[in-house]
Amino acid sequence: MNQVVQALGLGLDPAWRRRTPQERCEDLRDLQRALQVQPEVQTFTYTSIGLQAGTDLLLWSLAPSLEALEERSAAVLRCGLGGWSRVSESLLGIIQGSQYVKRPTAQEQSLFKGERSRYLVVYPFTKSAEWYLLDKETRQRVMNEHMKVGHSYPKVRQLLANSFGVDDMDFLVAYETDDLAEFGNLVRELRGTESRRSTVRDTPILTAVHRDFDDLTRLLGA
Repeated sequence: MNQVVQALGLGLDPAWRRRTPQERCEDLRDLQRALQVQPEVQTFTYTSIGLQAGTDLLLWSLAPSLEALEERSAAVLRCGLGGWSRVSESLLGIIQGSQYVKRPTAQEQSLFKGERSRYLVVYPFTKSAEWYLLDKETRQRVMNEHMKVGHSYPKVRQLLANSFGVDDMDFLVAYETDDLAEFGNLVRELRGTESRRSTVRDTPILTAVHRDFDDLTRLLGA
């Protein structure tokens, strides 16, 4: 069964910050409970406070179905904190095997396994019509160069989910790393590969910091 992945950005109403610390902490506990309503939906919490205009929280989720993901999102938006939030971004993708990778390495596996890295970077990605009209051998050659560069940066893990027909873009791309400078080097080097010629869109870029609920309470509640 194909799984669905989502990056859900939430922006907090400025008035929420004027609530008492006790009220804010209770709202955060309510959010924590809401994320447990659908146990089959795996969600990690990230913050982008003051880093991304309009986005304070980023919920990074993996679900067995779109229905399960929607039910989880509904629980979040009707909880205490959800009443003070607006959806600022929502990027959807379906986890499927890549046509260009026969045996994915650990670097290319799901970002929902193992320890979380400090930073998550997600963005939509769309290729040109000309790219899809190229023959398979040409596309494979171009992607081999692209993947070779990626493999030279082992500190950066990545995920590529298909978004054809379910969102505005072709793919949802996500990277996880403890070293943002190294990630920047990777992106700069990828800009010089042949695959860049076929890029139509790769924005907005959402960069967020992994936070557990103790961190969220310290940043937003106390």
